[in-house]
Amino acid sequence: MAVLSLFLKVAFVISIVSACPSCDDEGESVVYPRFTRRMQPGALDAVTKPKGPLNWGQINFIHTSDTHGWLEGHIKERNYGADWGDFVSFTKHMQDKAAKKKVDLLLIDTGDLHDGNGLSDATTPNGNVTNPIFENINYDLLTPGNHELIASDVAYSTFTKFTKVYGDKYLTSNIDICKNCQNGEPDKKEWVSMGSRSKYITTKHGLRIMAFGVILDGTNNNKNMTRIQTAAEMVKLDWFKHAVNRKDIDLFVLIGHNPVKPGIPKNLSTFPFLMDTLRKMRPEIPVQGFGGHTHRRDFYIYDPMSSAMESGKYCDTVGWLSLDGIKSQPSKTTSPEINRDLGNKRTMVESADASCNKTKAFDMKLTRRYLDWNRLTFDYHATGSQNILDTSHGLKVTKGITDSRKSLNLTFVYGCAPQSYCVSCKPFGDKGNVYTLAQTAAAATVVNPDRSMKSRIIIVNKGAIRYDLVQGPFTVDDSYIVCPYTNTFRYFPDVPYSLASKVLETLNKPKSAKRSSMTVDTISSQMLGYDECDNPSPHNGADLLKPKSLFRRILGGTTPTPGYTTCDDLGNDGDDTPHSGISEYSQPDHIQATAGFPSEGQPDKVDIIFSDFLGDRIAGALNLEHPPKNYTTDDSLLYMPENFTSNTFIPAYASMAWKDNIDNCSIAG
Repeated sequence: MAVLSLFLKVAFVISIVSACPSCDDEGESVVYPRFTRRMQPGALDAVTKPKGPLNWGQINFIHTSDTHGWLEGHIKERNYGADWGDFVSFTKHMQDKAAKKKVDLLLIDTGDLHDGNGLSDATTPNGNVTNPIFENINYDLLTPGNHELIASDVAYSTFTKFTKVYGDKYLTSNIDICKNCQNGEPDKKEWVSMGSRSKYITTKHGLRIMAFGVILDGTNNNKNMTRIQTAAEMVKLDWFKHAVNRKDIDLFVLIGHNPVKPGIPKNLSTFPFLMDTLRKMRPEIPVQGFGGHTHRRDFYIYDPMSSAMESGKYCDTVGWLSLDGIKSQPSKTTSPEINRDLGNKRTMVESADASCNKTKAFDMKLTRRYLDWNRLTFDYHATGSQNILDTSHGLKVTKGITDSRKSLNLTFVYGCAPQSYCVSCKPFGDKGNVYTLAQTAAAATVVNPDRSMKSRIIIVNKGAIRYDLVQGPFTVDDSYIVCPYTNTFRYFPDVPYSLASKVLETLNKPKSAKRSSMTVDTISSQMLGYDECDNPSPHNGADLLKPKSLFRRILGGTTPTPGYTTCDDLGNDGDDTPHSGISEYSQPDHIQATAGFPSEGQPDKVDIIFSDFLGDRIAGALNLEHPPKNYTTDDSLLYMPENFTSNTFIPAYASMAWKDNIDNCSIAG
């Protein structure tokens, strides 16, 4: 009964809206009293400056992707501490610089605005608060991700509200939405394009661009509300052929929630096919792509005139790309201020690191840079002075974020996390591993009082955990950051232990926990946008290179802090800020917690408990052992109250186990 009583208190905290007093002496302390406003943006700012100025070209691009609601920034992480207001100010300064240099600058986003942060996920539908904040950036081209299409209410809100803000800039070349399905299943569905199929742009300086926005094949969308056409079907349509065959095109821009690297994930990326299609139809026109979905920093070259970029995730990366030498008449883009010594003609950047030696032929005069999402970076590139980065518009956005976090009660503290728990920088079983923590938390909190005397096994899938849990105040916001999903807990009662004991082994493919020093990718949780909790997909990224966790010891002197160390098709010089590599360990696809077992021996029967998402998997694993009666999800029962979910068990544990120092709680770093 004690755990259930604790849960009711936690559920109450999640539901209420409470006032939060403001902080005194902002930026001077990393100790937070309860209900304090954690600082945006300066509490934990970066300490390492970028390595040098950006190259500007004839046309330049700022790219974001997979922001997942992180518009407040990474409040506890130095490398990524800027918020959306800082980004608003940064983009304004960069647009002003482009105007002075008399070159073009386009802003591009490639989707996934929800599921990953309390600011976006504590509302119904997700994005009620974050979408209007996001809209303060006047993007030139946008396209949705799978997280705009999974939930019907989110998809319909995106269609009726968000797309209206951006108009024909919002590209959905292969996505339709049911216009009359918002109130249930109609007699006849009215399908329309969710946004624009394509967009033709003439830039301020005369470049003529045809743009498309294509989501990857196999996206797990809500099929009652949305439908996705395969890229192979799309390119056969008349509208596509007419758009591609316009004579007055200097550059194709292909954007999409689509991995840029072939074969990731599981060959579902359609960018290689689309690049090849455009090259065959218009071999004389270069193609520049901007992808997303895998949460990577990456740049891939398809042929000497076609390439694409991915720019991280969770507001940790701003992608920068400059292109030069695009043929257009009349040309208005000559400027003595532009650095045109790009050196990419048919040769690649030669890396001193033999493991990142790239030799693909490439004809484009192009540079790319991956910027860390912090004020120090924004200051350096936008103005060179922290004192003048802020704009009135940006400050207003920052205040709006602070006010929204307060009104949504996101700063309420459940407990003081005594250390950081990462998704991959420690092996499973280590006390600093977040899945080890999840195992402990599930055993302690996922218990039905009426069956508390029964032995039980609780299965948690890797995809339930989305990000690191960082040392310091563990708040309502952090509960969404670590696991934003709200799957209920169900169970099969009284399963013979001889069957139940084999389920975990069946669910997990054997893997060894190898330690390696990473040279690419990123920090944090599941690299793919595939969320096993609510995205039933057969390709959950287990075979991909895993991301890493940021652990945040600020190092003295010139030693770089841990972070991204990217190797892509242009070499290893893309990261704007030098970082040291981070060790990475593979993790099991599922973990198992046990409780209520006898002190000696094994139980005869157990309750096997799991999130509702895992029902088919658990039943299938049990049936492989040939039980007397096959298990189906219809045989499962609700184990915990419906409002005790996968988003709840870690906060419940924090409220129970992390009470020490709650009023004087230090952040890592």
